[in-house]
Amino acid sequence: MQHSLALARKGVGLASPNPTVGCVIVRDGQIVGEGFHQHEWRDHAEIVALKSAKERAHGATLYVTLEPCNHKGRTGPCTEAIISAGVQRVVAAMQDPNPLNSGRGFARLGQAGIEVVTDICEEEARRLNEAFACWIRTKKPFVILKAALTLDGQLALPQSRKTKTKNSGKRSGSEWITSEESRAEVQRMRHASDALLTGIGTILSDDPLLTDRSGLPRRRRLLRVVLDSKLRLPPKSRIVETADDDLLVFTAVSLKSPKARKLQNAGVEIVQVKTRNKRIDLQSVPAELGRREILSVLLEAGPTLNGAALAGGIVHKLFLFYAPKIAGENTVPLALAPNLVLPHLRNIRTQEFGPDIAVEAYLSDVFQD
Repeated sequence: MQHSLALARKGVGLASPNPTVGCVIVRDGQIVGEGFHQHEWRDHAEIVALKSAKERAHGATLYVTLEPCNHKGRTGPCTEAIISAGVQRVVAAMQDPNPLNSGRGFARLGQAGIEVVTDICEEEARRLNEAFACWIRTKKPFVILKAALTLDGQLALPQSRKTKTKNSGKRSGSEWITSEESRAEVQRMRHASDALLTGIGTILSDDPLLTDRSGLPRRRRLLRVVLDSKLRLPPKSRIVETADDDLLVFTAVSLKSPKARKLQNAGVEIVQVKTRNKRIDLQSVPAELGRREILSVLLEAGPTLNGAALAGGIVHKLFLFYAPKIAGENTVPLALAPNLVLPHLRNIRTQEFGPDIAVEAYLSDVFQD
C-alpha cells in the first residue's frame, strides 16, 4: 500500500479534477502491474495497472489507494474490469468520498466473490484526496491558508517593510522571513493546488508573480486569483504582464468600465460579484471556483483577507511557517478579524523545514462535516 501511495503522489498536479490514485497488483509476492491516474490518460489507476499486468492479474491481489468506481463516467466501471481480470483480493486504503460511488464499489466486488480489505493507510490516503472529497461533496474547493510568520506572529519584519525594492517583487535586506527549505515547500504546495488566492493589497505591496516554480509537471496552469473590489490592479504589475489564461480577478466594478476593459485587453479574466459591507462577498468566490472545477486553493494573503476568510468560514486548513525571528512590532498580524470565533483545531502536527517550524492544523474535516 505504501508503494501504491507513492504512485498516487505522482498524479499530484496531473489528476485534478479527478482524485489522485495509485494501484499495485501483486501475485506470488511479486509486483506484476502498477499504475497511477492522470486526467489526460483517462484510464483510472486500476486500469493502468491491469493493462500492465495482463493475464498475470488472475488470482492476484490488487492494492489501491481509493475504492474502485462502480459507475460509468469518462470510462467504464473499474469494478467490472477487476472482476473480468480474475483478481482474487482487493486491498483499499479508503472509501470513495464521491456519494455516487461510496461503498458501492466494495459491495460489487464482494458480490463477485472477491475478498475486500479496507482502511489500510487510510489517513495517508485521505490527506492525498481531501481536496477532491471537499469538492465532490460541496462543489467548492478545499482552502488552505498558508503564511510565513515570525515567532511573535507577524507577516513581515520591520526592515522588510521599510526597504522594499520598487517593482522587483523582492525586498532588500531581510526580505524573506522563512528559510529556503520553507520556500521550497511552499512551491510544492502551489504545485499541489489548482489555484492561488490573494488580495489586491498583496499585489500593490509586493508586486508578486504568484506562480508555481516547483518545476514539477502539472496538467493545467496554477490559476492566480485576485480579490480586488475597486479594480485597482495595475496593468503594469508583474502578475498582469505575465497573464496567460491563468489570471482571474473578482471585483465589484462593472465589466464595461474602462478599468475592466483595459485589464481584459491585457488577458485578465474579470468576474463581477456582489459585495457585503463594501467588500467582495467571500462566499461567492469558492462557489465560482468550484464551478470551474478548481478543487484546491492556496490562500496567500495579508491580514485583512486572512481575517475575512477565517471569519467567513471558507478556510479548511492552516499551514503556518514560523521562523526563529522576532519582529518586535505588532503591525502585520496573521489576521485582522475582531471577535473572531473559530472551531477547535484538529489533527495538529508540526514539521521542520531548515530552521523553521511549520504548524499544520485543520478547521474542519471534509470527510465528516
